[in-house]
Amino acid sequence: MIRIVYMGTPDYARRILEELLAAEGIEVALVLTQPDRPVGRKRVLTPPPVKVLAQEAGIEILQPETLRDAEIQARLREEAPDFIVVAAYGQLLPREVLAIAPCINLHASLLPRYRGASPVQQALLEGDRFTGVTAMLMEEGLDSGPALAYSYLEIGASMELPDLMEALTESAAALTPKVLRRFDALQPLPQYDALASRCRKIRRQDGEVDLADAGELLRKSRAFAGWPGVFLPGGLKLLGIEPLEEEICHLPGEILALGDVSMDIGCARGSVRIHRLQAPGKKAMSARAYCVGRGLKRGDTLL
Repeated sequence: MIRIVYMGTPDYARRILEELLAAEGIEVALVLTQPDRPVGRKRVLTPPPVKVLAQEAGIEILQPETLRDAEIQARLREEAPDFIVVAAYGQLLPREVLAIAPCINLHASLLPRYRGASPVQQALLEGDRFTGVTAMLMEEGLDSGPALAYSYLEIGASMELPDLMEALTESAAALTPKVLRRFDALQPLPQYDALASRCRKIRRQDGEVDLADAGELLRKSRAFAGWPGVFLPGGLKLLGIEPLEEEICHLPGEILALGDVSMDIGCARGSVRIHRLQAPGKKAMSARAYCVGRGLKRGDTLL
């Protein structure tokens, strides 16, 4: 029986935990996740997805603000785990925790590419054709430890963040028990630091676009689907974006055509078709209805 302590927080981590709970020969002895946080406009205190699953499974849960707490570290040592498995936990592990057992992180990129907080979004922003999951033996650096295994995935031409995240989550869930069972036979592969790149946490303001380049607009719309979305200065959100062409120069924001529900708009380089628009504080509507309601016609501009 492989005895593990599990650390994770969002849906990505919940799905991996679900797979571990169903796996033969693996015992999840203890779960650590982030504290409950206020969510939404009403700031309702909400437990992380990993906590909800652990409660359903009857597993003991800890939600420390920091892993540097001596009592938390002592509690982890008491469990005497064979492994500590980490997936999008939200805290760096201090050396005292790393010394307790081999710590394996399931990172949603092909390391050393995209170390950090937003590897899935970054792969879409860069227009990558392939991505994947790395099972990494953790050390004190940020996502810098040697790789134990990779799972590769092709990014579809129209794939957006939710779809890509779901595919990577399933890959990570399938990979994790395999790595635990074969750990003694695996040869850790040091990362080539010269090829490393980092990505930071996504902020709301990252979704603002200036319509300078149609290709960049499309990549941002795929990477930020769901949240924060893409929006113009002033907050008008662009939804349901399709490519038209990426070379012809236009006045940024110029309305090139109005369809039955959609509109075509120009960028300084290229053009796109937009199906829906959403003004700040309003419900989304068809792009045509938005233009008709504001008296906008072909040749006018959204900017």
